Amino acid sequence: MHMFKLVALAIPLTLLAACGQVDSTPKPLTEKQSAVLMKELNGKVAGKTVNCISDFNGANTIRVSDNILLYRVSGRLVYKNNLRSACSGLARDDDIIVSEQFGSQKCRGDIIRLVDRTTGMTGGVCSLGEFVPYRSKKTAG
Repeated sequence: MHMFKLVALAIPLTLLAACGQVDSTPKPLTEKQSAVLMKELNGKVAGKTVNCISDFNGANTIRVSDNILLYRVSGRLVYKNNLRSACSGLARDDDIIVSEQFGSQKCRGDIIRLVDRTTGMTGGVCSLGEFVPYRSKKTAG
């Protein structure tokens, strides 16, 4: 019985220690990541940040890096989200993104989890930041 108590105490402490301090400094984008970002935002102008966006087809979520997600609403509108801290493994695009949100909107502070497609094990867990809308410039005519 004494051993069970030790194990019961050791597991939460081990998990807490594994969390450690997370370095929230974003890593510089690779050449490939920069190309993806430029392709999606090319010809668009950044607007005023918003805290929430309407939920829409998740197939239009683009993983740029471990700390940048893009949500493509249309060819003319893309939202850029700088996660509040890096989400290890997000850029690999191997795992499924599971959103924990309340209601029909994605909002700053909502949690996303990475889940392994094969094992179902949870990987990185991160929090969404503010959403920056990028819209195509209006043409005169």
